[in-house]
Amino acid sequence: MTNEFATLSDFRALLAGAALADADMFAAASEHNMQLTKPPGALGQLEDLALWYRSWRGGDNAEIAAPQVIVFAGNHGVAARGVSAFPAEVTAQMVMNFQHGGAAINQIARVNGATLDVVALDLDQPTQDFTQGPAMSENEFVAALQAGWQAVDATADLLVVGEMGIANTTSAAALACALLGGAASDWTGRGTGVDDAGLSVKTQVVAEGVALHGGQGDGLETLRRLGGRELAAMAGAMVRARCLRIPVILDGFICCAAALCLAKTQEGALDHAVAGHQSAEGGHARLLEALGKAPLLHLGLRLGEASGAALAIGVLKGAMACHASMATFAQAGVSDS
Repeated sequence: MTNEFATLSDFRALLAGAALADADMFAAASEHNMQLTKPPGALGQLEDLALWYRSWRGGDNAEIAAPQVIVFAGNHGVAARGVSAFPAEVTAQMVMNFQHGGAAINQIARVNGATLDVVALDLDQPTQDFTQGPAMSENEFVAALQAGWQAVDATADLLVVGEMGIANTTSAAALACALLGGAASDWTGRGTGVDDAGLSVKTQVVAEGVALHGGQGDGLETLRRLGGRELAAMAGAMVRARCLRIPVILDGFICCAAALCLAKTQEGALDHAVAGHQSAEGGHARLLEALGKAPLLHLGLRLGEASGAALAIGVLKGAMACHASMATFAQAGVSDS
């Protein structure tokens, strides 16, 4: 698949002109939902999910058959500041684990019938330390957006994106702080499990990055300055999914920070996305509130790698199976009044 953008300006234009939900299909789905053999609203949020999904995918009550999970991996220059409980080499080691089928996401994707793709992004070239300058040049940023764009399978009917990257909770906290305000301590959590001293260092790094780069541009420019290649790739994949009318399930704090950058660039940029879960990472609940996304699951997860969102595939599959395959009152010979 060729890229459909060559510059950051091109990408902004694609985001601004991306598809909208189909109001007629939403109305048709709503009418169908009212004919199913259940009291109105008895399936609660599952009904809302089904109507949302069909407004993006269209079709005749189809069930979800081809979900795709993509895990993007990148390394961060700020890791050298001691913001993580693990060294940067763990990123590449975990990529190998994903590729060999040994990680949690491999199991969760498998049981939910999803394909899993792993995309490693220049792991031998970490981004710049964002306390010293922008994390990525514009060319590096565009290349990461393109990698995410290219990774999306055009035949998928649902997309989940996740990440792996030592120090990327630091990057996510800086993005949230820069774009939503508040103190660095409001957004900075323990990530991989740093101790109190490590949390203090991490919070200081976030504060330094926001002081240097906050207010220097829109969400995408902030992502270039404070993000990482894997966060940029997730953003690129989300926009590609939007252009293909593929609904998206957002993962945890880091994924939602990448999504926030799109939302702060273009109003409605995340209309095709739902939040898979609320993680245990500090700040994620506030970030979801800012995005206006209610999580489907709340299981205390803080693993990343798309694990929470991939679990939520089952919820969305259940919603669409009921919507597509339940009998109507007429078909079942049941009185609806």
